[in-house]
Amino acid sequence: MRRTALVISIIVGLSALATAPAGAQQRYPSSAGELAVETVAGGLEHPWGLAFLPDGRMLVTERPGRLRLVGADGKLSAPLSGVPNVTGRGQGGLLDVVLDPQFAQNRTIYLSFSEPRANGNGTSVARARLNAAGTGLEGTSVIFRQMPTINSNMHFGSRLVFDRTGALFVTVGDRYSQRDQAQNPANHIGKVLRISPQGGAAPGNPQKQGWQPEIWSIGHRNVQGAALHPETGQLWTAEHGARGGDEVNTPKAGLNYGWPVITYGIDYSGAKIGEGTSKPGMEQPLFYWDPSIAPSGAAFYTGPAWPTWKNSLFVGALAGQMLIRLSTQGEKVTGEERLLTNLGERIRDVRQGPDGFLYLLADAASGKILRVRPAR
Repeated sequence: MRRTALVISIIVGLSALATAPAGAQQRYPSSAGELAVETVAGGLEHPWGLAFLPDGRMLVTERPGRLRLVGADGKLSAPLSGVPNVTGRGQGGLLDVVLDPQFAQNRTIYLSFSEPRANGNGTSVARARLNAAGTGLEGTSVIFRQMPTINSNMHFGSRLVFDRTGALFVTVGDRYSQRDQAQNPANHIGKVLRISPQGGAAPGNPQKQGWQPEIWSIGHRNVQGAALHPETGQLWTAEHGARGGDEVNTPKAGLNYGWPVITYGIDYSGAKIGEGTSKPGMEQPLFYWDPSIAPSGAAFYTGPAWPTWKNSLFVGALAGQMLIRLSTQGEKVTGEERLLTNLGERIRDVRQGPDGFLYLLADAASGKILRVRPAR
């Protein structure tokens, strides 16, 4: 059954910023009380992905091709060795990072990145071990390559999420110039993929005739936010539209999410894209934004700091320069709250920390890791 897309604007006056001297804790209103925003670490060049180690330290990627460890005191390590070479142009570079579900035993991590190749580049996934000293990666190997190779510096997608079976979801973009290929299941352009930790198709993929075996769903533009629902284990994604039509979806095996045949957005030129907003055999989004917020990073909240926000989906906004909270019930979005609207930062990634607070990556030439907690 197709789901009706929601456009909800339940915005709780969230634009006032308390006056404070430079460098002081910043405070912002929310439906769950005042929020404090603190800088954990700075001096990161376009940080893109964040992962917490079991000991509370963080791994953070910088788009030009650096991976760093960040201590609880906010101190940055030197760049780790063993990171694969990247195409660090446009939207490309070193992108997401995720820990293996058995990291405590095997110290394995996964990186997504734009890989330089003959005649172009593409989204690839590498697997490696973090050495005991925390100074580098060992045994780095590429386990997946998006095909075909395209000469473009746009739309790499690139979020990594392990599901409950141990398979790895990989989002890959339509490469901007190849958007029609998002409807072609014979390639990896504009898809959500699901691979094994060693690479190759994961058991349980749809395996439809004419589909590449790694494909989970088709018809995606550029998914840069992805998270598993904490109760159902269902994948939720946040996807860039063009001018309007940013989407939240719950990609299901073998289904078609419409891009570029159906969309709630228009082209940057103002021209119409595709055939309209619906078509039989193509899924409707759970929620969409028009105008665009440019969503990147997504995390469900399960911590104790804000009990009323349990199972809310938090999504970062790049162009929108804010943090979005979507309240959910089952597979429905029931409300939207716009937070930190005066923060003035492009939010690239969102994670829940082991302390139950929210951590954000502010994407800039001198970017930051920010912590959001209840104000005292």
